[in-house]
Amino acid sequence: MSFFQSQFVQKELKEISDLQEKVYDKVFSFASMSNENKIEHVEMLEELLRKQQILYTRMSLSDDPEAKQMKDSIIASARQLGFPHDVDLGYVFANMANIIDNMKKSIRDSI
Repeated sequence: MSFFQSQFVQKELKEISDLQEKVYDKVFSFASMSNENKIEHVEMLEELLRKQQILYTRMSLSDDPEAKQMKDSIIASARQLGFPHDVDLGYVFANMANIIDNMKKSIRDSI
């Protein structure tokens, strides 16, 4: 069975897709949200990042050619966004998690 045919992976992909949709649907109204809604939105973003990181790690550990191809595609996309060729995406995920933590702290401090 290929990596992406796994019911577990398909479930995770569906959850990631659903979270992405929820996050993107409200991203442009973030500035006008209440602080409680901002926290909820940032926590959804945090969950999305966590799930993406787990999936990326699973792809990195897989021998499946499709998983390797998807991982390479993600790395290529990161390069197109301006990340250096030798960037460790684990480092990128960690930095993004720190940014999200700072966002939550900032919102909570403004309450």
